[in-house]
Amino acid sequence: MLNYKNRIVFTGGTGRFGKIFKEKEKDTKFKFYFPSRRELDILKVNSIKRYLTRIKPKYLIHLAGLSRPMSIHNKKIDQSIDKNIIGTATITKMCYELKIKLIYVSTCYVYPGIKGNYSELSPLKPINNYAWSKLGGECAVMLYKNSLILRTSVTEKPFVHKGAFNDFKTNFIFHEDLVPKILKVINQKGIINIGGKSQSVYNFVKKHNPKIKKFSARKILGKNAPLNISMNINKFRKLIND
Repeated sequence: MLNYKNRIVFTGGTGRFGKIFKEKEKDTKFKFYFPSRRELDILKVNSIKRYLTRIKPKYLIHLAGLSRPMSIHNKKIDQSIDKNIIGTATITKMCYELKIKLIYVSTCYVYPGIKGNYSELSPLKPINNYAWSKLGGECAVMLYKNSLILRTSVTEKPFVHKGAFNDFKTNFIFHEDLVPKILKVINQKGIINIGGKSQSVYNFVKKHNPKIKKFSARKILGKNAPLNISMNINKFRKLIND
């Protein structure tokens, strides 16, 4: 039986990101646990405490929450608040009480998206309600010093859309490429920008799909839309010796 120090509990383990972690477990030194919502409900203190007390993990990677479609964060803000803010705060309180290292997966969208190359110390101004809900979760996590916030720019492989923006810049990386890198920084604390090379979405996608169509974010989202959400990931690269 593995020592508890090798155990990681994942909330939201049935989502697309959690499924990739599950596939990669055999290549790691860790033992992964993916509780169902029935086993661990992020909105119920007793549910969280009961499961974590039984498993006794050293780490908890918090993936559970509300993400897509982005419009749901405008239409149903109660769900956005419950799942991304209150749920994260409840998870944080239980990790604090049980002395479990907490890793919270946030988003690059907490940055303003105007100039790009944002560092972990750059001022924040979320670009949409989804990002505000993720920043709300960050606020709770930051109170707990045995924690790590990962601001990510991650997407599915293959890219799910028929076209990609040629004038929207970010740090896209595929889920399966990001998973092993997250495990490399799992013992860090604070905030880390984590992703791939800063480039347009179109340039990222066309390397894997030469037939991808080119779309203009400026035409679709408007000339005042935030179009450069790229992050400075030098800290991340140094930590993984990239």
